[in-house]
Amino acid sequence: MFARVELLGQHRALEDRHGRRVRLYAGDLVAGAYGSRYATDFYEGYVPTGPHTHLLTAGGVIGTVASSHVRRAPPTQLEVIGAVADGDGVPMTLAELTRPTSPVASPRPATVVVVGSSMNAGKTTTAAGIIRGWARAGLRVGAGKATGSGSGKDRWVYADAGAHTVVDFLDFGMPSTFGYPTAQLVSTMHRIRDALAADGATHVVIEIADGLLQSQTHELLAALPEFADSVLVAVGDALSAVGAQSVLAAAGVRVSALSGLVSASPLAAREAEAATGLPVATPDELARGAALDLLRTAQWA
Repeated sequence: MFARVELLGQHRALEDRHGRRVRLYAGDLVAGAYGSRYATDFYEGYVPTGPHTHLLTAGGVIGTVASSHVRRAPPTQLEVIGAVADGDGVPMTLAELTRPTSPVASPRPATVVVVGSSMNAGKTTTAAGIIRGWARAGLRVGAGKATGSGSGKDRWVYADAGAHTVVDFLDFGMPSTFGYPTAQLVSTMHRIRDALAADGATHVVIEIADGLLQSQTHELLAALPEFADSVLVAVGDALSAVGAQSVLAAAGVRVSALSGLVSASPLAAREAEAATGLPVATPDELARGAALDLLRTAQWA
């Protein structure tokens, strides 16, 4: 969609097609995609029904804010001008730009999935640590994000860590995954891995956004025992580690290790280890070689 910036709020910059954040001014004409957002520490937003709406992410997801975290400023306000159209004037959607489905990977690449107890528990930093550790060992690493809201930030984190190839839900036509059927998200997770393998990856890290209690993330957990060789959980503290272990165990998921914000404090890490019996690895430790331990302790090892 094309929209005009009416009033600047929380988002005062927008990513261009190269991922650079471009400063916004009132009156600017911008392009984005309709979508919803579920972000407990940011915005809850939904596909708009009228011409006046909001900017939900710096990546260009457009929707109407229903609630927001107290730390966030009011959203940047937009006026929708019209749809992006093809040469014949037919409105276009991201679904029409979906990456072709790759053949099912055989043999499938070694796969680690990173989940988190909540938003900002350290999932992306943990994934980057695994990518870095594997890349330093000479492995061809593919990185993907199965769910979330459209933004280039995490893709660049993966690439900077040394990922050979990066694929996420945007490549399969979803500006944001909130509100999509679980079956479609499970299928997309498999398609992401197959695409990474087709691009040459032999080892894959997949991040699932939001926290374990977010409804779609929770429903995705049932697919992990068959899909993942190892599962890492990023948590903020020891009590979150206990809760995460319980939620995952109920879904039949065996956790290999803990990481995330809890690893920033040696004392908190010891609490988490004592309470769960799971090792805690910092992202730096993963990057220095602990990521290779995930391959030795994987479910198929």
